[in-house]
Amino acid sequence: MELKDKIIIVTGGASGIGKAIALLLAGHGATVEIGDLNITGAANTAQTFQGEGSVFATALDLANPESVKSFSAKVMAQHGRVDGLVNAAGFDKVGPFIKNDPELWERLVAVNLLGAMRLTQLVLPSMMTANAGKIVNIASDAGRVGSMGETAYAATKGGLIAFTKSLAREMARYQINVNVVCPGPTDTPLFNTQASEGLREALISAIPFRRLGQPEDVANAVHYLMGPTSNYVTGQVLSVSGGLTMVG
Repeated sequence: MELKDKIIIVTGGASGIGKAIALLLAGHGATVEIGDLNITGAANTAQTFQGEGSVFATALDLANPESVKSFSAKVMAQHGRVDGLVNAAGFDKVGPFIKNDPELWERLVAVNLLGAMRLTQLVLPSMMTANAGKIVNIASDAGRVGSMGETAYAATKGGLIAFTKSLAREMARYQINVNVVCPGPTDTPLFNTQASEGLREALISAIPFRRLGQPEDVANAVHYLMGPTSNYVTGQVLSVSGGLTMVG
């Protein structure tokens, strides 16, 4: 119960990786506030949780700055502070860059990068006042090494990695840890809507562990970075990919 009494925001907790993170952190005693555009899915996550902590759900549209402000204000009004933030929400649409609609680029940037930046800026004052806090951004190995058919998506995730490292330097004086987790191919609803069976099998063959990642694999990495055993870890990029990508 090392996260008991911690107030942690998890965006994208309605399904997939975000859901697994929310449930795991709450299971270790945290009070988790899910922010998601899919409020029905987020509420279902909250309702199905059973454990020592607690899970709440509030509507959040990361592409809408006013929604981000409203969400953060509601969290502060209800809980009085924020101890941890996991920016897990994001989306992707696979396709050749040359055929991308520029509107897709704008939405990818708005949700995957600017949404996380806006929410982070709004919750930081609470952490700075406490001289403590943990922020974990969920990027992607696409942002580290590139990914065919995901060029714009990879750009947003690469930006999130750079944002994480720079913010970690700024926030170190306040004892706030800022890190990033980069999942590889992970068996989520989003992945299953984008990947053909042929691609799925090809990825499994390429991954040294010979399986896709599970949302719980990523959640375990986030749990480490949110807990006390990572207090001296900041500005780091942790790949959770079964060995698919290795950078020296």
